[in-house]
Amino acid sequence: MEYRKCGYSGIFLPEISLGLWHNFGDVDSITEAESIMKYAFDNGICHFDLANNYGPPPGSAERNFGKIFKSNFLSHRDEIFVSSKAGHDMWPGVYGTGSSRKSIIASCDASLKRTGLEYFDVFYSHRYDGITPIEETMQALVDLVRSGKCLYIGISKYPVDKQLEAYRYLRSEKVPCLLSQYRFSIFDTKARDNNFDAAHDAGSGIICFSPLAQGLLTNKYLNGIPTNSRAAKSSGFLQINQVTEERLKAVKDLKEITDSKNISLSQLALNYVLADKRVTSVIIGVSSVAQLKENLVSFSNINFSEEECAKIDEISKRENISF
Repeated sequence: MEYRKCGYSGIFLPEISLGLWHNFGDVDSITEAESIMKYAFDNGICHFDLANNYGPPPGSAERNFGKIFKSNFLSHRDEIFVSSKAGHDMWPGVYGTGSSRKSIIASCDASLKRTGLEYFDVFYSHRYDGITPIEETMQALVDLVRSGKCLYIGISKYPVDKQLEAYRYLRSEKVPCLLSQYRFSIFDTKARDNNFDAAHDAGSGIICFSPLAQGLLTNKYLNGIPTNSRAAKSSGFLQINQVTEERLKAVKDLKEITDSKNISLSQLALNYVLADKRVTSVIIGVSSVAQLKENLVSFSNINFSEEECAKIDEISKRENISF
């Protein structure tokens, strides 16, 4: 595993991080989840990414992570980097969502209890909620650092104007933003084109999620919807109607490149994200150890010709491709 320096800080993160957005909820096999986490750690993945609402049901991914961590990783706490987030719908009621000081601090406390951890390495504001003043949300995060509940703070999916406001406020409080988390893949380049420069210029590391477009940038959907796939699950974030002819055509065109190089589609997709040197790490979600093994194949020997790069770029700009 290769590691990259995280913005203007002393933190290094693995190029590949493990996300628990999917496959770690109560609807999933905790035995398989445990195997995935153990294989990840044994192969250099020291960063595990959570959020309070991951599951389903919300909170269950943190609880299951806590059980697995206690049984397998307790003595390795200082070697592991754990993140969680708050901001999306978590519990019923007016304070169960959003980015107010009350919601952020209550969510962090509840997440620490579910995971059994004493602190998070980084705690994020999961989104700009469109209502709460930036200074309120950022001060809540600053106070979490100063109270010892997290070591660093981050933001996720903030629009560029609010992203810049957040950086300025945090800098004024001398608690800079360690990580900015955005979605980025061949099928979604909006954040690269709009948010990456702002993060890089501010000294924030950039960590990307959904590099495989919820599994579309793999071989999984080339011959229909597999029964065990995300699109086939009612609880999944990839819906059947998103597996469109345009996207499948794009995947088949990308497969022509991967077949000629004897690599997988997921390797191409991950390489595409990590080719941007502003990116610190990319978060992957897997449902099996076999999937994880495929994604961890070294990228060092994968090189694309100018013609191949131009083809990938053309595919990324097609109509009806972006999520």
